[in-house]
Amino acid sequence: MPRIKHVAIATQDPEATAKFYKEGLGLFEVGKVQSVLAEGYYLSDGYINLAILKYRTDEVATTEGAPRHAGIHHIGFSVDDMADAQSKIIEAGA
Repeated sequence: MPRIKHVAIATQDPEATAKFYKEGLGLFEVGKVQSVLAEGYYLSDGYINLAILKYRTDEVATTEGAPRHAGIHHIGFSVDDMADAQSKIIEAGA
């Protein structure tokens, strides 16, 4: 059964955004992101993770046809069988 793994928020200031969610809503840090694509944090409420990401280029920030450097960027799912999940979402109209 697919499960929501994380919701990703794009931001230009990952430190301030993470601070807001930690201090304002009580989320806790479960990881840091430092890659060639993005930098930021993984926060959690204990059930679902919140990825706070500053994308390094317009190309990697692009979703739904345009770069998105602020706001909700994507939702990540964990699946047991990627080929089966891909087949099902294509059949569903992806």
